[in-house]
Amino acid sequence: MKDSRSMFPILVDGPAVEPVPLAEMKAYLRVDDDAEDGLIGGLVKAARLMVEASARRILVAQRWRLMLHRWPQGGAVLLPVSPLLAVEGVRVYDASGVSESLSPGDYESDALGDPPRILFRRMPQPGKVHNGIAIDLRVGYGETPDDVPATLRLAVKILVARWFESRGDVAGPQALPPEALALVAPFRRARI
Repeated sequence: MKDSRSMFPILVDGPAVEPVPLAEMKAYLRVDDDAEDGLIGGLVKAARLMVEASARRILVAQRWRLMLHRWPQGGAVLLPVSPLLAVEGVRVYDASGVSESLSPGDYESDALGDPPRILFRRMPQPGKVHNGIAIDLRVGYGETPDDVPATLRLAVKILVARWFESRGDVAGPQALPPEALALVAPFRRARI
């Protein structure tokens, strides 16, 4: 799709679990009590978000909605979120906002491509000028922490440990530390 402004992803449901469970993170940090569970859990979530942003990949299964103004030329939608687990549905809206659901036979997904894409066989024109096409996706490496590549899980742990040990002592822009960045680098997607 040439005009990326004509499509945008929206998070519908975040992950049911984090890529590093609290007990595993506490063991990594060598924390035995429960006094800082809330802090550690929040740091794990923040670290996941940073690793996902750096890698441009979703770690644990999440639901996203991709909104398009119009169909791309050639009928191939390159997905800005990855890895693709499933296309859960495609709807096209008429001018009054009533949707028509496309059948799975109207499209084919290529989850192994980088970026993953959906090839459409049938592309009814939306009646709405903006946001006339909604594509519901399930993306991530899988449903459980064990589905996430070990190196990406380790990058989350390294980042949480750095933040936990230097609470409030870091000034300036935040970035992944070099050792975490090296773990994420092989997974980085090119921007589309």
